[in-house]
Amino acid sequence: MVSRATDWLNQALRDLKHAEKSVEMGDYEWACFASQQAAEKALKALFQAMGVEVWGHSVLKMVQSLEYGSELLDCAKELDKFYIPTRYPNSYSEGIPAEYFTESDAKRAISCARKVVEFCHKAIQDKLR
Repeated sequence: MVSRATDWLNQALRDLKHAEKSVEMGDYEWACFASQQAAEKALKALFQAMGVEVWGHSVLKMVQSLEYGSELLDCAKELDKFYIPTRYPNSYSEGIPAEYFTESDAKRAISCARKVVEFCHKAIQDKLR
């Protein structure tokens, strides 16, 4: 299997940047979703670097399957909450996702995503040495 770890990591970094820009625009639901995506893609980069193919979108399940990284568990749980309800109105009895997410939610999501991305980036660098 050809490793695409660098591609996955670069996209994770772009998704994190998108999350930060979404906060500036007041699009807090998208900041939360982009943060989840950044973490997911960073973890997929790490698994690629390890020569392991992973499927699915759960940041928590990916972190749990690592032999290390337990310090990311709380962030993984937080980020997984943003995968569906940030995008779909039927996640709520009425209204749209934009009405349910705050700047505080977005900043917390970005902080968690940054922790995951930095952790994965360092682990990938260590693997490639």
